[in-house]
Amino acid sequence: MADGKTLALVGGVLVLLAAATGAGQFLKLYPESGLNAAVVRSFNLRLRAWWLMCSVLAAALLIGDTATVVLFGAISFWALREFITLTPTRLGDHRALFWVFVLFTPLQYVLIGRMRHSRYELYNVLIPVYAFLFILARVAVSGDYKRFLERTAKIQAGLLICVYCLSFAPALLYLDLKPGESQGANVRLLFFFILMVQVSDGLHFLWSRLVGRHVIAAAISPSKTWEGFLGGTASATLLGAALWWATPFEPWGAAGISLLISVMGFAGGMTMSAIKRDRGVKDYGTLVEGHGGVLDRIDSLCFAAPVVFHVMQLFFPLQQP
Repeated sequence: MADGKTLALVGGVLVLLAAATGAGQFLKLYPESGLNAAVVRSFNLRLRAWWLMCSVLAAALLIGDTATVVLFGAISFWALREFITLTPTRLGDHRALFWVFVLFTPLQYVLIGRMRHSRYELYNVLIPVYAFLFILARVAVSGDYKRFLERTAKIQAGLLICVYCLSFAPALLYLDLKPGESQGANVRLLFFFILMVQVSDGLHFLWSRLVGRHVIAAAISPSKTWEGFLGGTASATLLGAALWWATPFEPWGAAGISLLISVMGFAGGMTMSAIKRDRGVKDYGTLVEGHGGVLDRIDSLCFAAPVVFHVMQLFFPLQQP
């Protein structure tokens, strides 16, 4: 499935990660270099998380579409579990949560995997219409009305962010990019999308550390600054334009998509940080050493995926059976 351009993109990323890992280990062994030890440690932990994500994603992409959709489904399931774990629930919520986990989450990805054979309208409304109404009705039937709106809204928010929004990432595999273009172009587009989300996150962090002065919302995330947002977004936009050959766009189009990815990813990070502050925790979980849980690593992805997919649909239709 993977063509030469896709292998070049994946291989290039792995080579850059190897070089960055070498630099990170050098800085760790020689603290007299003058760099802040905490920054070096954070840099190395981020690299470790990126290695894990890139390796798993590259393997799934190279195996095929079904493996990729299953991988994203598993990530959604785990992220939703982390989200609900932080949310106080009552006995009356448990039956609704049971159907959220065993029916609506896998069904969303089944519809994604069979997008060529199913109606897009059903996939697009399954969760925001059918699942949301079901949650309200099922909790009401339980007979527990205390904090009803607050409890149901939390379940709906978790399902929306962790499952519905993230499911639009593998949906990029089913866009009809160009007449005669191989399926490898869709694989390359998905990898480009995830790469730009992660790189944008890193650039926002780096610019904030280097020149950050004006914190955006200290109570939410004291490390995110306006300088980091503007510098990181501009850098990610230029990098995306340079990687236009990995996308179905011309350089200006790749720059526009990269700008959108960077802005939405930043919004996702801020929003998910606000939820963590509200719950009084630092991370959503402990699965990824030094970087919290799965949801901590995909918060930007969740916000960028649906917006990028729908913008892409303005240019490229869904594949037909």
